[in-house]
Amino acid sequence: MDLWRLLGYSRSTFYSHKDSLALQDKDGEKTNLVNFCKSITPPCWLKPLLFNGDLQTAWTVVKGVDPLIYYKRMIFEAECPTYRGTFTVDFVVPPHTDTDPSLPPRTISLNDKELNHIGGDDHRPMLVTLHGLTGGSQEAYLRHLLVALHADGWEACVLNARGCAQSKITSDLFFNARATWDIRQFVQWLREKFPNRPLFAIGYSLGACILINAAGFFTAMATRVDLTYCQAERRKRSDAEGRSANGDPSFDPMRRKMAAETS
Repeated sequence: MDLWRLLGYSRSTFYSHKDSLALQDKDGEKTNLVNFCKSITPPCWLKPLLFNGDLQTAWTVVKGVDPLIYYKRMIFEAECPTYRGTFTVDFVVPPHTDTDPSLPPRTISLNDKELNHIGGDDHRPMLVTLHGLTGGSQEAYLRHLLVALHADGWEACVLNARGCAQSKITSDLFFNARATWDIRQFVQWLREKFPNRPLFAIGYSLGACILINAAGFFTAMATRVDLTYCQAERRKRSDAEGRSANGDPSFDPMRRKMAAETS
């Protein structure tokens, strides 16, 4: 083991498609997505005793720092009957003093007046967050990020997997890494209610799997993401399994519904 690793230095490695998405920086210089990510990623210096991701995740729980994030919850009914049931989204809001013992700490439900007037024409960036397995909006690892972004003027929310974050299970349909139905419906809803907001998303662990699967299935979610390699891999795997997964709406009931609405 080299000396730098003992002192906490960790080498960052970047993976991308060979033809990474072309970009232009604020000075007008041409670059691409992978080089842009390299340029904004600082050197990684870890605490020597927290030398891997598992220990770092555990430390966010035991070290006693509790990022204060306040939420208001909205319940969505699945529009596609194939994916029947409900799911919840917790929106980051300014601090409030209200409580609801049936929900996680600092979380209350949107009232009827707020639900009737939700939406806007502002241009603030919006982050959709997908948590890891059995997690939810209450997890410290995602609240650390949301605190920083909200303080910087971002809007943000957490899409809770069904049954997580003290949400009710209203059907026999649960979730897994290919459970893309809720995020796809929610992204469509956001685009209708906040048409001018640039949308961003981040997924942790299982949430990252759901996010990349959703982007691969629903190309309208991937307009700013280089998914050529991912889609090619999905096509090869689907062909190997004897299924049609890319470009054919008949593969997915929600895609059939979307194709009908846009035709």
